[in-house]
Amino acid sequence: MFDRDLVGVGLGPANLGLAIALEEAGTPARAQFLDRRPGFDWHPEMLLPSSVMQISYLKDLATQRDPRSAYTFVNYLHERGRMSDFINRKSFFPSRLEFTDYLRWAVERLQVPVCWGAEVVSVDLDERTGGCAVSWDLDGARHTTTTRYVAIGAGSTPRMPDWAAALPGVLHNTGLIGGLRSAGLGRGARVAVAGQGQSAAEAVRHVLDTYPGASVDCYLSGYGMTPADSSPFANRVFDPAAVDDFYFADANVRAELLDRHRATNYSCVDPELLTWLYDFEYQEKVAGGDRLRFHRAARITSARASGGRITLDVLRRMTGTTARETYDAVVCATGFTSPLPRKLLGGSFGDTSDVWLARDYRLHRADGSALPVFVLGSTESGHGLGSGLLSNIAVRGGEIAGQVIASARAPRRELAVIR
Repeated sequence: MFDRDLVGVGLGPANLGLAIALEEAGTPARAQFLDRRPGFDWHPEMLLPSSVMQISYLKDLATQRDPRSAYTFVNYLHERGRMSDFINRKSFFPSRLEFTDYLRWAVERLQVPVCWGAEVVSVDLDERTGGCAVSWDLDGARHTTTTRYVAIGAGSTPRMPDWAAALPGVLHNTGLIGGLRSAGLGRGARVAVAGQGQSAAEAVRHVLDTYPGASVDCYLSGYGMTPADSSPFANRVFDPAAVDDFYFADANVRAELLDRHRATNYSCVDPELLTWLYDFEYQEKVAGGDRLRFHRAARITSARASGGRITLDVLRRMTGTTARETYDAVVCATGFTSPLPRKLLGGSFGDTSDVWLARDYRLHRADGSALPVFVLGSTESGHGLGSGLLSNIAVRGGEIAGQVIASARAPRRELAVIR
């Protein structure tokens, strides 16, 4: 009836965890993953030498689903010959460079078929079979396959402020390394960073470390950067069990808890990095320098480009005064959006303005009918803070794989048409 049991759109960490769970199942499903990139990478423009993961290495692609998996970070260390060296570090936290190498290692050993360079153009519902037809372009040709389920893990979209739209020299931190290199920052260069979370702090440090002749102005919406709440009790919000707690809670309680615990993940900075930045600023004052300045309670209201530089208009909210500053590069560390992938769903799905995600990560219509589409993202409001992060990849992959395999094993008469 179907060419595949599951087609995955995108092969970032989310769908990679699912692919591994499918591969390691007792009865592997017929799966295929499509990704528009020429090969695997993971935010390559944010792989800064000083960046460290903020989660334990045990929150990898497999351990919390099955510690005996061949795809654990521990097995990666074993195969790379670095087990003892990593243990001697006495740290739960690998560098981002090392964790990216782990992800790439997992992709390279994956047995589930992956088609790189495949741009998925549509996912269409087949009311007759209850499955989907997935179409993609590859090397100038259009391809289509049928599948019981689709798993969309296409990642997040960088969020840019309105004032930054399409301005040359203004970049999101996802383009940090190459963007700054292209700016040709020499002695006396000025860089502005907008944002007050981990990415903003890392961008500031990267400029200071990499371009010793440049200075940085960091624009904060609050009075100062806030430390991340990484205490063990607060970190329970990322536990796999927290997904059920959040999903089945009253909507008002869920919203209140999401707001209360935002400092575990949003607009907050690792305390060690905060200390580094504060010490750098202080030592600059001691030496009479001025390479790092923080602008508190400031809002950038407009920007314009001229002569290869960017001029910002800034409102100082505490005094109500305005200022104008000119920079050689502007970095927006302003986060991401993860909207439901409505644009990818073809007209056969009908009106998708009111679709919602159930606990099992499947899209549902307003009338409660299930659609054969899993979404591995856009889940925070319903499933909690940890649901869309690396913390939940292994367990979520196992949950979705279990559903796919159960349907693949079911007799044909039990495959109800989904309307």
